[in-house]
Order: sequence, then C-alpha cells, then structure tokens
Amino acid sequence: MVDSQYYLPNEIGVAALDCTEAFRLLSPQEKMYAHYLSRAAWYGGLAVLLQTSPESANIFVLLQKIFRKQTPEQLEQVATSTGLSSEEYQAFLVYAAGLYANMGNYKSFGDTKFIPNLPKDKLKALVKASRAFQDEPTEMEALWDSCSCLLYSLEDRQKQLGLGKKGITTYFSGNCSLEDAELAQKFLDSKKLSAYNTRLFKRDKEGKACYEVRLASAVQKDCTVEGECKSFCGSFTFEGKEFTLKRGDYAPLMEKVSHYLQQAQAYAANENQRKMLEEYSRSFTFGSVDAHKEGSRYWIKDKGPIVESYIGFIESYRDPFGSRGEFEGFVAVVNKAMSERFAKLVSSAEVLLPELPWPREFEKDTFLKPDFTSLDVLTFAGSGIPAGINIPNYDDIRQSEGFKNVSLGNVLAVAYATQKEKLTFLEEEDKDLFIKWKGPSFEVQVGLHELLGHGSGKLFVQDDAGKFNFDQSKVTNPETGELVSSWYKGSETWDSKFSTIASSYEECRAECVGLYLCLNKEVLSIFGHEGQDAEDVVYVNWLSMVRAGLLGLEFYTPESKSWRQAHMQARFVILRVLLEAGEGLVGLEEVTGEDGKADARITLDRSKIHTVGKSAIHRFLCKLQVLKATADVEGGRALYDCYSTVDDSGAHNFIRLRETVLLRKDARKMFVQANTRVSGMFGQTLTHKPFNSLPPGFIVTATMMILYCTPRVKLLLLL
Repeated sequence: MVDSQYYLPNEIGVAALDCTEAFRLLSPQEKMYAHYLSRAAWYGGLAVLLQTSPESANIFVLLQKIFRKQTPEQLEQVATSTGLSSEEYQAFLVYAAGLYANMGNYKSFGDTKFIPNLPKDKLKALVKASRAFQDEPTEMEALWDSCSCLLYSLEDRQKQLGLGKKGITTYFSGNCSLEDAELAQKFLDSKKLSAYNTRLFKRDKEGKACYEVRLASAVQKDCTVEGECKSFCGSFTFEGKEFTLKRGDYAPLMEKVSHYLQQAQAYAANENQRKMLEEYSRSFTFGSVDAHKEGSRYWIKDKGPIVESYIGFIESYRDPFGSRGEFEGFVAVVNKAMSERFAKLVSSAEVLLPELPWPREFEKDTFLKPDFTSLDVLTFAGSGIPAGINIPNYDDIRQSEGFKNVSLGNVLAVAYATQKEKLTFLEEEDKDLFIKWKGPSFEVQVGLHELLGHGSGKLFVQDDAGKFNFDQSKVTNPETGELVSSWYKGSETWDSKFSTIASSYEECRAECVGLYLCLNKEVLSIFGHEGQDAEDVVYVNWLSMVRAGLLGLEFYTPESKSWRQAHMQARFVILRVLLEAGEGLVGLEEVTGEDGKADARITLDRSKIHTVGKSAIHRFLCKLQVLKATADVEGGRALYDCYSTVDDSGAHNFIRLRETVLLRKDARKMFVQANTRVSGMFGQTLTHKPFNSLPPGFIVTATMMILYCTPRVKLLLLL
C-alpha cells in the first residue's frame, strides 16, 4: 500500500473559477488584451514543468498527445476494453488533472510527489491502446520509456522537492549541494545579477568542479542588452572556481511569451501598459531581470486597470535555496464592489501602520499607497493559484517606489468553502461558526496580510556608494537597546541573505500582521463587520490560524527535518508562539475519534485573544521585523528554526500529531479555468468558454488552453 499522501484521491474536489460575467462586461479591446496576455502566460507557464522535475515535461507531452487524439469519453471506452475498472480510469483522469493543475508531478502546495493511483501495467496498457500510440508508436514508446519509471518512483529522494540528498529539484543539477548554491549566490552578487531567472548546473572538468548559470531568454547567443555597458555573459573565475554565464534557458517558450506580449501591446489601454509590455518582452527576450524590474515600475504606475496582469519569474517558494523564481503569469478582471473595501483599507493604511509593534525608524520612510483590488481570475498559469498577491518582490522597488496588492475573489469564493463533515480538529460548537465566518474572516486576513504585512517594514541598507537609508548613529535595536550594528550592503537582498528561510519567514511576518491588526475595530468596520459579528470574525480568524498551524504538520518531512511549504511552516510557527503564551489561550489535545482512531482537538479562549494573544503576537512580530530590517541572518535563523522544530519532546508530541494530521487530511481542491480563443476569417471574434467542474472537464480545458505548441516547443519538452 502506498501512503495516501503520494496520490490524489478519486473524490478530490475540482472547482470552476467563474469569470463569465466579468469577462462579458469587458470592451472588445479589453477582451483582446486579456486574450493575448493569457496566451503569453500559458506558454510561459510551461517552463514550470522544466523547473519541477526531470520527468514532468515528458509526462505532460505524453498526456497531451493522448488527449489531443481522443476525448475523455472516447478514451474511457479504450480503458474498459483494456481491463481498467471505472475507479482505475477515474484515477488516471485525476492524475492527469493533477499534473495540469500543478504543472508537474509534485504538489504545488507541499512539494510532495504524487503518482497515479492505479497499477503501472494498467496505465501502460491504456497508453498503448490509445489512438495516439497507434498513430505514432515509435514516438509514444520513446515518451513512455523516458518517464514511466520516474512517474511511479517513490525512492526517498524522489518523494519531495529539495536540494542534494533531501529531494529533487531542476533549479540545480542533481549533483549540486547547499554549498554549491551558496557559492553561486556569492558569484551572482559579485556580478550584481539576480538569481530569479536562473538555473545552476555543475559539471566536472578535468577533475575540477565548474558551474554553468543559465538565464531564461529567447535569445541564445551572447550579446549586449540595451542599457548594459557590456555583456554580462561569458566565462569567469570566482573563488578559484570556473563559472560560465549563458542565455537561452527555455528559449522556445520565452520566444512565445515575448511574441504574445507584443501582440497584446496593440490593445493596451495606455502608455504605461505599452511600456510595461515592451520591457517585459525585452526581459524574456534577453534574460534581463533589470528589464523586468523596469516593466514592474510601469506596472505600478498603471493605476486601476480593468484588466490586471503580472508575468515573470516571481515567487521563490520552490527553489530549495530560496532565490530562484518560478514562472507565473496571471490575467484577471477587476471586481469593482469588493475592490471598494480594499481601497478604504489602503486609505486607512497610514493610520494603521503606526500601530504595528516596532519603532517608527523600522517602518518605511513614506508609505506609497498601492493599488489594492479584488480580481476575478481569467488565467493563472503556474504551479498553483494563491488567494492574494503582493508584488513586485524586488526589495528596492517595494521600499522606494511602491507595489500592488490583489485579492483573487473568485478563488476565495470556491477554495475556502467548507463542509461541516470535513472540518477536522475543532469542537462541535465551533464548527457552525467557523463555516459561517471562514470566508469573511479570510478576506480580512488576506487584505491585511498583503497590504500591511508584505507592504510594511523597512530594510536598513548601505548602497554601493556608502550611503545609508537610516541614521546609523542614532537608530537603536529595540531588542537590545544598542545601536543597530548590521544592515544590507550593496546588492544584498532579503532573499539572498536569508535564502532558505526567507519565504516562510516573510509569510509568517505577514500572517502575524493580519492577526494583530484584525483586532482593530476600524479594520473590521471597513469590511462591513460591527458588534458581535466583528468579534466572531476575529475569533474565527485566530481559530483558523491555530488550526492551520496544526494542519501544517502535513507539510513537514521528519526524515530530512525540513518543511515543504512556506505558508504552512509559518502557521505552525504561529501555533507554537500562541501555545507558548500559555494562560489557557490555546489548547491542543490528543483524543480518540468516534471511529476509534487517533484524533486531536484545538481550542481557543476568545476572552484572551485581545490580551494574552495580542501580547504574544506583539512581542514575536517585533522580533521578526527587527531581525529582518537589520539583516541579522544568524539571529533570524535561530529564532525561526526554534519555533519551526517538530519533535516529540515538550508538552506536545508533534511527531505523533503529524501522523494524526495525515490520517485525517483532506486533499486540496483543483481549479478549472476558462479558455479564450480568437476565431473568424480576420481573427476578430473572441469567445470565452467556461468548463464544468468534473475531472474530464479539467482535461478538456487543459488540452485546449495550454499547448497550441509548435514542434520546436514540443522538442524542448522532450529533451
């Protein structure tokens, strides 16, 4: 029996992201703009296959060939004739849907591998009986042989993403270690280059290690990019090691992305959008992060667009070192009614920021009011879809020029709908309240998390010219009472300094801001909550966080003592902080369920949230910000690693509780997105087609949307 965490259950939830009405209300120009941006996003999203595992791309191509030749209904007849039961065929469809949803065979949320929940010989029989195999037996046989072993393999290293012996990653070649990643980061820092759009490959050359850094770009040859005084590509010696910098990673895909961004320019609503797309296209053509940063500057200036989008190598959650970005592209339409609430929150930001528990000197000199909108997703290409986003992730832009926040309304509407019978680890009297207020409380938490969590806090920096952005002769560390003695220097960034813990640490800081500021009555009023309703929203928000901390144990791997999901590690840390606060604030008890199996119960004393709870978060949040601001990596790691520890000592046996969480876990929903297509003799008719919420519908939408690929792109995926 394979552990259930390594396959997707047949009854997994599949939900449609409805954007029909929002899309209908767009003008013809806006619809075409959204369409071409979506095409760019979907082509770029294919890079995620190559960022996930060695076998993901070939599995994807294998499935695409099968589903392009036969519909799921036609293929079911083939499956029956080859001896698959209805449950086994459903398991195949669910696996295929999971691969499309995660853009690879590792879960985007948790980073564990998933395999088909049917015997390998049954899947092989289905593949060989398919029309695709009958039409192209040689190519299909080669595809199957290239991925079938790894497709089912659950050797220890292949069970999760990781670096070296801890797991699989294709951001690095398989022989790279943490030491190699650290050396490469130092090299990139010395060249003032970001790691966001790179991968690292280590080779042996005459008994010596040499490194190749590949930049994602359509152009494969070395050339000078506009704005550069000279090309940064070439061969270099750094700390006695040979490094080669070269362009051309994902070249056919980046060429497609640039092409469709250029197509979208013709339908841009204003000059900021045109300039933004021009810079993005330049970035993906030449592999220039500086060009992407310039495009992000124009994006920030594009206030209140009807069609919102962002695209590029964005989030570093899945890089084991924490510096390389996974490709992501989204296109969404503004939800005006919900956006009004967020606009009010932005207007109140300057009043709310001083309430955060750190000295004024640790806050940004000026709060640059961002756009904060609620969007209905039309397209989200990548490994998964979040509920909210705060971007860009470039520290220098966020600190001095601004950022944007988005809440994805149609994601929130379906992702967090909860059935009472599936609510684990809560007291019966809490369940109805939880179901009633989970959505509204999460809306408040997302708003605060994105705007005032990720949007708050200063980083102390000394630039290359020696200039400080703070008065080092006066600013004191509130934790020690002494003058600040450390800061970021030159090209150092939050990600490059804190590397492996940066993502989770920052998510923890943002979650704490949400918990802390949701206690403010003005905030609750902005979201339409008053009186007892407001208190219930606060209670459910804190209860949700405590429960999420326990659920987070699913994403911890005891064998490697590592966390596989940044947000869930952050929530576990917060659970530990609140348990440590004592005084009966949070209760966590191991019990026996009605089925006679291990269970657990979480309790939260609502009368102590505003006192004991607030004080605990106040102290912890201040420490997080001070350590981040001062670039105190040693102190930050010591603090965060302490609260992240999962063991069987102390008041709670978290190792045993993890087994209970795995026993009671419920699979995350997968999303079905709509498709747009231009048709007609002159290419002027654009249609928007939603799909149903069943796994077969998921297969249809994936095959229609994701791969209108040229043979050249297919060849890339096969390599």
